Parts: sequence; C-alpha cells; structure tokens
Amino acid sequence: MTGQTGTNDAAPLSETVTPSASFVPRAATVAVWSLFLATAGVLAVLVSSGQEWRVGDLFVVDGLTAVMWVVVTFFSGIVHSYSRRYMAGDAHVEAFFARIFAFTLVVATMTAADHVALFAGAWLAMGLVMASLVGHVRGWEQAQVAADSARRHFLASSTLLAVGLAVLVRATGATSISVILGEVGTLSRPVALAALGSIVLAATIQSALFPFHTWLLSSMTAPTPASALMHAGFVNAGGVLLTRFAPLFAEEPAVMSVVVAVGALSALFGQALLLVATDIKRKLGASTVAQMGFMILQCGLGFFAAAIAHLVLHGFYKAYLFLSSGEAVEQTAPKAAKRDRLTIPGVAVGLLTALGGGALFAALTGKGTEVNSGLVLALVVVLTTMHATRDVLRRSTLSPVARLLSVPLVVLTAIGAYGVLFNAVSTAIAGAPMAKAPTELTAVHVGVVALFVLSYLATELGWHRSSERLYVALLNRSQPHPDTVLTQTEDYDDA
Repeated sequence: MTGQTGTNDAAPLSETVTPSASFVPRAATVAVWSLFLATAGVLAVLVSSGQEWRVGDLFVVDGLTAVMWVVVTFFSGIVHSYSRRYMAGDAHVEAFFARIFAFTLVVATMTAADHVALFAGAWLAMGLVMASLVGHVRGWEQAQVAADSARRHFLASSTLLAVGLAVLVRATGATSISVILGEVGTLSRPVALAALGSIVLAATIQSALFPFHTWLLSSMTAPTPASALMHAGFVNAGGVLLTRFAPLFAEEPAVMSVVVAVGALSALFGQALLLVATDIKRKLGASTVAQMGFMILQCGLGFFAAAIAHLVLHGFYKAYLFLSSGEAVEQTAPKAAKRDRLTIPGVAVGLLTALGGGALFAALTGKGTEVNSGLVLALVVVLTTMHATRDVLRRSTLSPVARLLSVPLVVLTAIGAYGVLFNAVSTAIAGAPMAKAPTELTAVHVGVVALFVLSYLATELGWHRSSERLYVALLNRSQPHPDTVLTQTEDYDDA
C-alpha cells in the first residue's frame, strides 16, 4: 500500500482479475434457493402430517431434520447471494462457490443421516470443507495456519464422535441411530458414559466452547461470507448433535449437569472476552463463544427445542452482523459510543423490564413455572434482559423520556418473538426423539445461577477494568493463534 518492499515471503491476499463470467456462482445461488423452497415445503408437510420419512436405515426426515434444512439452506442462500458481489474478481471464485454449496449439502446430509457411518462421515466432511474455506486465500500464510488449526480441531471432533458411535454400535449391535436411541435403557452405565463423554467433547470442540475456542478466534482469515456461514450454521452443529442424541442424555442426569456447567462457563467466558476484544470480527467471535455456551447450557437443562430456537435466532443475528461488519466499522470508527450514567428512573425501568421479561418468557414457554431446571433458564433470561436493557438505556440517543418508554417495549417485544419461535420449533420437532426433558434442581444449577449473578455484578461494576491482572488475562485469552496475526508492516503492504 505504501510502496515499501517487504522482507517476508507473504503473497498478495488476492489476485487482480476481472469479475468472473463463470456460470458457477449464478448456478449455485439458484440451486441453493431452490433447495430452500423445497425444504420449506417439506417442513410444512411434516408439520401438518405429523409423520416422518425414512429411506432404509440411511436417512430419517423428521421435524428436526426439516427445521435444520430450512435454516441451513436459508442462511446459505443469503451467503451465496452476498458472495456473488463480494467475491467478484477473486481468482478462485468458482472454487469458493463450489465449497459453500458443498458445505450446504454436507450439513443437510448430516442432519438427515440415520446410519452411524453416514452421520460420522458427514460430520467429518463438514469440518474439512469449512477448514478449506478458512484457508481460501492459498497464498496467505496466516490463512493457511488458521486453516490447519481448524482442521486439527475438526479431525479431533470427528474422531471423538466416531469413538462414541462405535461404542454404541458395539453395545447395541445396531447401526441405525434411531434403533440405538430406542435401546438406551439397555445400555450399561460405563458404556453410556463413554459414549456420552465422546459426544459431549465432539460438540464442545465443534461449537468452539472453552477451552477449544482458539480455532474460532483464529478463523477470521476466512472471507467474510465464509465467516458468516461458519457463525450462522457451522458452530451450531454441537447443539444439533446433542439434540439428536437427547434420549441418551436424559438417562444420565449427572452428565446433563456436566453439560450445564460446560455451557455456563463457556457463556460467561465468551462474554468476558467480549468485554476486552478490540476489533469488530474478534468481538463477533467472542460473542459466538458466549452464545454457543448458552445453547449448550439449554441442552444441559433439558430444553433441546429451546436450543434449536436459539440456534435459529443466533444464525440470523450473526449472519447479519458479519455481512454488515464493514459498514459497522465505517460507522463506529470516528468516535467511541457514549455511555451515560443511569438515573433512578432508568434503574427502575431496567429492573421492571427484566422482571417483566422473565415473566413473559415463563408465560410463553412454560419454563420457570415449575421447580425444575426451567427456573435456571428463566433466571438467566432475567439477568440477560436486565443487562441488555441497561446497556441500551445508557447508549440510546433518544431523549430521556422517549428511551424510558421505548426500550422496555422493544425488549419485551424481542422476548415475545423468542417465545413464539420457541413454541413454533417445539411444534415442528415434536416428532423427534426428544424436545424437552427438564431435570431436577441440583447443586450445579445453584452454582451456575450464582456465577451468572456474580458475572452480572462484575460487568456492571467494571471489575475487569479495575483489575489489571484480570484485564490482561482476558486480553491474552481473547487472542487468536499468534501465527494467524499480521504483525509486520510489510504484511499489510503485501495485502
């Protein structure tokens, strides 16, 4: 950019070519939107008939499959359409579109696969294709390091999943996931725990939960459309995996408590990283770690339909944020956002909105109305709503009276929309093996609530700013793999 001559061997990030006249981008885009329309029709038919479709022991198309098909093809369609302009002029545009279309087909196969070999194979292929997208720019050394890191994690996840499935196949003599889930009551506890441990670890790695979050933070070398597809559809696979094997988890309350702890710690960890992250894409990565932790937490609490609803909303949110990240940088670069001190009316409105949000959430979803794990989720929603409301009240540019009246309306409308979506997803996946299996309250649940309350107080009081040691520790944890970061001026010049 400045004309300086670099001393390293970094190659240009892209070659200057004229926009591709290839039919591949257009054909792939038309094909994926056609798939979306077809899968929307499949979902409508399944919901109305209440039946599932089977193709031998290879595929099963139930409500969960159809919901995921619609979600995946929709987000993929958005990414395909966006990429036709964003990737125009890229030297390898055909290969890029071939990969994102192949990724769509592989994820669709994984969500419908009933044979353990097909499921494991699709899970592996999904990771390998995504790793290839992370390293799309072949001449960029940092991108290749990020791709290698992602590939190693995905191979580990696939190996763990294969081990868990092999244990189940050996114990039941069945190769169909449906048949295996029908025989979970006959499994010995050591066999069940071995299989569950492998499956949980596979989901944890794939969803970039702590301590496996580094691959996600290092993946920002991927083109922005690939990052959107990753955050909107790939990391969510951990929730799909746990939901597909929900009957196996429901038989082991202790394992469910472990999943709750893993999800809660990752949610809080991701939120802590978000407080110290500086660049826009790293903030989005930290936010994804937090959101995936919350999704896994919902699975551990036994609310698998809620996890799928969260998956859908997170996909919409992250796809939008990534595809508009360039505009966000341009808008926020001139000055930092102003944070006003809350007045007593503001504090009162924030508290009442949070309590009203929790009550609305419980009324719409039924979670929190009984003394079980649903109480934990309702309390977390109250704390999250309180934090979001107070943050919006601080940052809003509206007049004091207008913000006090409008913010609660907006927040409660959002919670109402989530409740409606949750009920819709619950209806759609009712034919799946299990949509809801709340557990009894345990010491783990009490500890999780205490951690969320402490985290809320720490955030409000700014403890991460007052403690240099804590701030530095969080800042270090928020860093990607060092070899994926451009550290020399010459690297930027070559770019």
